[in-house]
Amino acid sequence: MKTIFPAILLSIVTALAPCPQPGVSDGELLQLIGEHLKDFPDQTELAIAMVDVGQTRFQGVVKENGTLKSTDNEEMVFEIGSITKLFTSVILASLVNEGKVRLEEPVHRYLPMPPREGSKITLLSLANHTSGLPRMPDNMSPVDPDNPYKNYRPENLEAFLKGYGIERDSMMGRYLYSNLGTGLLGYVLGLSQGVSYEDLLRERVFDRYGMKQSYTRASDAGNRLVRGLNARGEVTSNWDFDVLMGAGGVLSTARDLAAFARAQFNEKDSDLMLTQIPTHKVNERLKLGLGWHIVQGESGKEYHCHNGGTGGYSSSLTVNMTDKVAVIILSNISAFHPAASQVERLCFRLIGRMEQNRN
Repeated sequence: MKTIFPAILLSIVTALAPCPQPGVSDGELLQLIGEHLKDFPDQTELAIAMVDVGQTRFQGVVKENGTLKSTDNEEMVFEIGSITKLFTSVILASLVNEGKVRLEEPVHRYLPMPPREGSKITLLSLANHTSGLPRMPDNMSPVDPDNPYKNYRPENLEAFLKGYGIERDSMMGRYLYSNLGTGLLGYVLGLSQGVSYEDLLRERVFDRYGMKQSYTRASDAGNRLVRGLNARGEVTSNWDFDVLMGAGGVLSTARDLAAFARAQFNEKDSDLMLTQIPTHKVNERLKLGLGWHIVQGESGKEYHCHNGGTGGYSSSLTVNMTDKVAVIILSNISAFHPAASQVERLCFRLIGRMEQNRN
């Protein structure tokens, strides 16, 4: 999954421009969206959810003949890429709160290989990207470059870990974004409970938060699936995941992710509360929770956020826990399109507008 690096993310928050005045009309909102989509091809589609405590406003758009048109697509399905990592961390938090695993447990305890003496990679370090593991394993050789994760299986992951030396890396304890690390976390959590990652995902996330149209296979979405576009604007393959599913294998809707965002405001949900707590400080502007990137804006407000990107989709989820507002944007814009960061920029622009409405 392609993800915006912290320096770029911080620049997006820093450059947060004033949004239209409170009470913005649908037309003005479409104009704002259009400013960020101007470099994208026809058939680009966005599904947007703007959450304000108990109320949610949905706005869908599709670009046809260079013009944006409104569409009702809050129940249409998109790949969400690395936003999946938030769900993997919720699973971890729920197991921790039930006493079934510990954050500081060494990961080798659950792997079907002999423990390596001195191993320091823990479940926590996988969740907050401080394990030292690289972004991707070096033994990943996709059969189909348009579907790169499909054939990467448990035996491939275990072979990489044996050859890599699970305890070694000069980056251990420092922030290094790792799809490999979060994919390993999802796999290990399944092993720890004797079930598949998908079973844990369904029970501890989808069912719990009423996410009835969220899937791990594009085929399950049926005719609700929005087809992804590659960087050239052509329809492209969906991505299929095996052992690294916990890093980016979920497809979902704006409505389902709005339900997940609203749940973040429930202080009685001890699992979500645990994921929100900072566990690692990168610098004065960026901290890591379990899954979450916690960014401080120029105003001093904190945003819990994560984006996602695959070969045919880009997405963004940003939550202001204090003001209880959130924005979700799902799109069929390839993460490899040169202007893909506009999805993230629009997300922060819209949450700024909502904050204005609060003042």
